[in-house]
Amino acid sequence: MHKLVQGIHDFQANLFSSQRELFERLAKGQQPDALFITCSDSRIDPNLITQTEPGELFILRNAGNIIPPHGITTGGEQATIEFALVALGIRDIIVCGHSHCGAIEALLHIDDVRDSLPRLCAWLTHGETTRQIVLQKYADLRDDRLLSVAIQENVLVQLENLRTHPAVAAALARDALKLHGWVYKFETGQVFGYDPQHGQFLEVGQMAVGLPVAPPRRFSPQLQVI
Repeated sequence: MHKLVQGIHDFQANLFSSQRELFERLAKGQQPDALFITCSDSRIDPNLITQTEPGELFILRNAGNIIPPHGITTGGEQATIEFALVALGIRDIIVCGHSHCGAIEALLHIDDVRDSLPRLCAWLTHGETTRQIVLQKYADLRDDRLLSVAIQENVLVQLENLRTHPAVAAALARDALKLHGWVYKFETGQVFGYDPQHGQFLEVGQMAVGLPVAPPRRFSPQLQVI
């Protein structure tokens, strides 16, 4: 905690004073560019990897960047998505998974952690579609290779789940929203985005900016390990 408190002092004494105009403007309201849905993992920082300022991303985080389908639960995910689209008028949603994801690792071995992490396992029931796809589609893969494709498939499943939410479906029908699937790789700093033309995750920078996510993922080929 001492480190955190010292960080607050440093922020107020240095960063805040040098960017006072920005923070005063933010106090009057927000107009974020995108809703960024990612994992709670401490190693991923949406603003850092996208080099965005406060107020530019509306961020939703949970274990495994999971979005339950509409009507399954009335948790904060539904409220955040609705507010982002209806109240803030956001036109882009990014679902961003990451390498070495502990939640997806637990999902793949859920029977091994059920006793020690019962609440996590209850939450991960919303990822059962991902688990079944991976176990049936990638039976030849093991360990890190299996985890890599599971992380990618989970992003695509969550994009499908997003489409079930009324605010998302309505915005897509008006062509007022684009969905994007990303995976961030800690060890290289690379960000991979799903390219529907190739049915694969390609490094961002090699694909067209704003390329929309394809129709349902179930028609895509097997994903490559990244």
